[in-house]
This record gives sequence, C-alpha cells and structure tokens, in this order.
Amino acid sequence: MNNKTLFIVLTFSLISISTFAQKISPPSGRIAIVADGNSPDPDDLGGTAISIALLRAAGLEDRLVHYSHSCDLVRDDRISEQAEKERHHLMQIACDMTARRWGGLQHITFFDAIWQKEETINDLAWAINASTAESPLWIIEAGEPDIIGMALRKTPKEKHQYVKVVTHHPANDNAGDFYTWQQILDFGIEEVRIPDQNINLKLDHEKWDWAKNHTDPRIRLIWTIGNIAEIDNIVKFQKGKWDCSDAGMVLYWITGANINNGLKAGSMEVVKSLLEDYVKDTPEPPFKKKK
Repeated sequence: MNNKTLFIVLTFSLISISTFAQKISPPSGRIAIVADGNSPDPDDLGGTAISIALLRAAGLEDRLVHYSHSCDLVRDDRISEQAEKERHHLMQIACDMTARRWGGLQHITFFDAIWQKEETINDLAWAINASTAESPLWIIEAGEPDIIGMALRKTPKEKHQYVKVVTHHPANDNAGDFYTWQQILDFGIEEVRIPDQNINLKLDHEKWDWAKNHTDPRIRLIWTIGNIAEIDNIVKFQKGKWDCSDAGMVLYWITGANINNGLKAGSMEVVKSLLEDYVKDTPEPPFKKKK
C-alpha cells in the first residue's frame, strides 16, 4: 500500500468514526419510557433490555426519569390469565436484571403499570411536573397510550407544552382502552413520529447470533431476554425473529431526535456498535466470593 492509498484509507476511517461519534447527540431534557410487554406481543422484552443497555452505553442513564411496563391495562382474550401473569414477571426481570448487570440506574424504580398503577401514574406525573422549556420530557410510547393520558390528566396544562411523545407505530397509538391518540394530542403535547422500527430491528433470528455468542455476558443476557419472545407460544409472528423494535425510539432520542437530526431508521448495526464499544471500554469488575 503506497502512502497516498494509506492516507485515503485513514482519512475515510476517521470520517466514519467521527460521523458515528457525532450521533450521540441527545436533545435537552429527560426521557421517560412507557412499555407494555404484558400484551400478546412480547417484543417489549428485547426492546426493554436493549433500551436500558443503550442508555447506559451512551452515558445517558441519568437522564432516564421514568420506566414502566405492562401498560396494556385490559387483558386481551388472545392471552390467558396465566400467560399474562408470566409476562408481568418477565418484564420486571427484563428491567431489573438488565439494569443491575449494566449498572448506573439505581435511581430508577421500574414500575408495573397494572400491579402498581397509582404509583406508575404518580411517578410519570412527577416527571411531567418537572418539565420546563430548558428541560422538556420526552416520553417513549412503547405501548398503549392510557398511562400517558392518565398522567397528563393529573398534571397542570401549562406543563404539557414541554412534553413530547415519541411514537413509531399506530398499533400503539390506537390501542388504548381509555384514551384515543387524538385525546393524547388534545392535551397539547408535541407528537414526534418516526417510521416503523420493525423494518430494521425485527430481523431473522440468526442475524442476532453475534449477541447470542458474544464473549461478554451482559450482551448474552440481552439476547437471552429477547429470545423469550421468539419461543413464546402466544403469538406466531415472532417465530424466527429477534425483535427490539421499540428500542428504535430510544436510539432516535440518543442520536438527536427531531432537534439534532436523530437516526430515524434505527438498525442492528448501530445497536451492536454502541453496545460492543461500551463493554469493550467498561469491563465488568471481577467476581468476588462472599466471605
């Protein structure tokens, strides 16, 4: 390789690295995530694990002020009472175990929106009340909109102008049992809509083998949690797929949202790069046996 060719290669590499590094450019404010996972669609297991890990990998975990799951408040006939109960426990494990292994989220309580309904609404309402022009609240709608509506109803109208709800799929928007999407908009919040994240983040199972076979157990943990959705026997549309589509909204926020030209088409490659860079630079402390 001659000097000219080497210069071109190095320049291209530096540009590529710089371009990606600049992608960690979140807007001002805080982030809240409201997920379901107790509904017939189990994709929130992988979405939750990836979302938590992404926030940690990006160094933005302190900006997370609310996380709740199981926000599908009325059980669908497609899921039995027993399976519904299992999903609540699985979602809680996805939250708590990922947060413990990846670290940095000791300030967050992961609420079950049905089993801790009042506490969930109050916690999200607190985050809304703390919103200002300088510190808006970005709510990731990773499930039905009812909990968001109930929290908005408990808060002063003048605060709603500082609330932005990020959504990627009308299946979430239009699935509320107590609030329509239009009623959410009528509170005066800002709708931030991005394309369907299933396109690039719900992929054939083998495309996530890099996570399944990774040397770092934190990444293998994420794969294991998401894999439960694929082997679930409630729905068939997850068969052969590893899905973390809702995490695409978190990736969009991490990379700038609609303020700093965030990544609207989240991809596995970007997720992989962020997570692998983090575990490479942040090894887990050695295991110590208790005396």
